Amino acid sequence: MKVVLLGTAAGGGFPRWNCACARCSAARDGKLPARTQECAAVSGNSRDWWLLNASPDLRTQLNATPALAPGPGGTPVRGVLLTDAEPHHVTGLTGLYGAQGLKIYASPPVLAALSPLHPLLERHAPWEWEDSFTEGGFVLAGGLVVSARALGSRAPGHIPGAADDRWVTAYRIEDLASGGVLVYAPRLGEWTPALDELIAGATRVLLGGTLYAAGETDTPVRAARGRTASWHLPVSGADGSLAALTRHPGPRVVYTHFASANPLLDPATDAYASVTAAGAEIPLDGAEFVL
Repeated sequence: MKVVLLGTAAGGGFPRWNCACARCSAARDGKLPARTQECAAVSGNSRDWWLLNASPDLRTQLNATPALAPGPGGTPVRGVLLTDAEPHHVTGLTGLYGAQGLKIYASPPVLAALSPLHPLLERHAPWEWEDSFTEGGFVLAGGLVVSARALGSRAPGHIPGAADDRWVTAYRIEDLASGGVLVYAPRLGEWTPALDELIAGATRVLLGGTLYAAGETDTPVRAARGRTASWHLPVSGADGSLAALTRHPGPRVVYTHFASANPLLDPATDAYASVTAAGAEIPLDGAEFVL
């Protein structure tokens, strides 16, 4: 199984267009690497590729990735697996219109939230919209078997709707040929038994590292309003994700989805040193893994 990290920043990217913090300013000056909004791609055979979320930066990300370039037979992108309905994870779908027969997997509430967009997205060709929580999981072209688990009931702020514990999900993707197992959970509000279940026996875990410490904010707008990003599980601390991962010493851990306030964006910080010393990886856009 091949995995490419197309983007590794949280919503708004890095640097954020409306943020003048020291870290964003350093990125504008070329002192820190810029990052596009979180998105990844996975393939079991290097021919059929599946996107993991669809960021607003998707066109740039696809054009920067040779493995995803179209050939005589068209695009190698077969579809998208969505973890939620947040704008920075779904608006990239609009850039895929015109593709033939794409399959979009998502939880029932996310599928319902996106249904008004079907006429726009399917203007040139019909797509298939599939429930990612189908019993027994599902199989992707290329020899990958996928199962989904619910991680949270927090609906996006722009979608009024009934409570549903499947608004945020994670995926376990298994390669039948190599035996490699990827767990993909870029949006994480709390550590749950379902996540422990997914990670058990995994080869690599791609985990949301939006905030390093509790109390950080994930957007300048929220900071200005005096609100904290209460839904993101921090990396550090006794209750953080890095501590929880000590129960799973087997898989290699990769953090992604970094907010601009996160010191992990800067390799010179103590936070970066402590996380990498613990064995976790903090890759840049374009990083590739083979499982």
